[in-house]
Amino acid sequence: MSSFIKKIIILLVVAGALGASFYYGVWFGKQQVVCKFCAPEDIDFSLFWEAYHKLQEKFVDPQKFDTQKIIYGAISGMVGALGDPYTVFFPPQESKKFMEDVSGSFEGVGMEIGVKKGQLQVISPIEGTPAQKAGLRPGDKILKINDTFTADISVDKAVDLIRGKKGTEVALTIFRDSWDKSKEIKIIRDVINVPSLKLEFKEGDIAYLQLYQFSEKAGADFQEAAIKILNSSSKKIILDLRGNPGGYLEISQEIAGWFLKKGQIVVVEDFTATGKKQEYKAKGNSALLDYPLVVLINNGSASASEILAGALHDNRGILLIGEKSFGKGSVQQLENLSDGSSLKITVAKWLTPKGKLITDVGLDPDVKVELTDEDFNKNLDPQLDKAIEIIKNL
Repeated sequence: MSSFIKKIIILLVVAGALGASFYYGVWFGKQQVVCKFCAPEDIDFSLFWEAYHKLQEKFVDPQKFDTQKIIYGAISGMVGALGDPYTVFFPPQESKKFMEDVSGSFEGVGMEIGVKKGQLQVISPIEGTPAQKAGLRPGDKILKINDTFTADISVDKAVDLIRGKKGTEVALTIFRDSWDKSKEIKIIRDVINVPSLKLEFKEGDIAYLQLYQFSEKAGADFQEAAIKILNSSSKKIILDLRGNPGGYLEISQEIAGWFLKKGQIVVVEDFTATGKKQEYKAKGNSALLDYPLVVLINNGSASASEILAGALHDNRGILLIGEKSFGKGSVQQLENLSDGSSLKITVAKWLTPKGKLITDVGLDPDVKVELTDEDFNKNLDPQLDKAIEIIKNL
């Protein structure tokens, strides 16, 4: 055998050995990989991939077969199957828009909406906004947004449809329990700048404080109002949380600190999935602790306003006057995903200091007073009248 042939054979043997070593390394590596996001062994995704390949093979318009959209749609379907209107998937563009919305002012009609018993409805129109001026009220059911029916729609999708550029129009088909049939209400969008509160002094010694929302600036605004009350001749306080859709938990906790003893529980976060509970306690100066107080609520009182009302009721026995609150007592956490999309996930439910569940239940008033359409149209307020009557005797 010539030396040339021997060299060829040696090279082939070496190449073969190297190739075998490479493929063994790949195989061994695969056995060692631990995938953080792999499916649990007891979940079979074969049906998903079977459906995917059938669509890929047979769908009539191949140009519309967008793999990325299909993946996003699958995630949205997975999230929707949980049946929680506040757990939502945002593709990258929607995720970016959501972050912009929560960080500043926005253009729209100015109302908080939510889903209750499967129906999209108004939690509360915001003071001075197009929604309030159009006559929308807490509890109004939103059947259609323009030409889109709202059955099974997510809250965030509905928000996306309702919001829009200043000066543009949105048509809402509304049904109110006191109406015989639904009505279409057309609203011109505007820039929404939400006020925090309003302070008035009534009948000499009564401070009437209406909180519109628990925004980032509401804490500072409340402090300014509280100082005015302390420096006035007021001896009693009516706290009006009607139509207050909520806001930041921390602001609610901060305001509660003016009315409660330091260390008293404001609210409990119940993480059912892990069995953990976290208590949020009053940390304020208790400067308004000794003032007789009553609280007004209605079905537009939600989230952080229910937390404050529940804390005052459970810790001090403060009377709640008006109508049953909305029942939005859950905690959402935003999780950013690797491609710029995000998940807003309900991670916990709120309990009042005495352990009462708020979610889907709400707070019952101690003194029930309804506000009728006739009262509303005549600018009458029997709920506030009752609060004044009661606070005078405290």
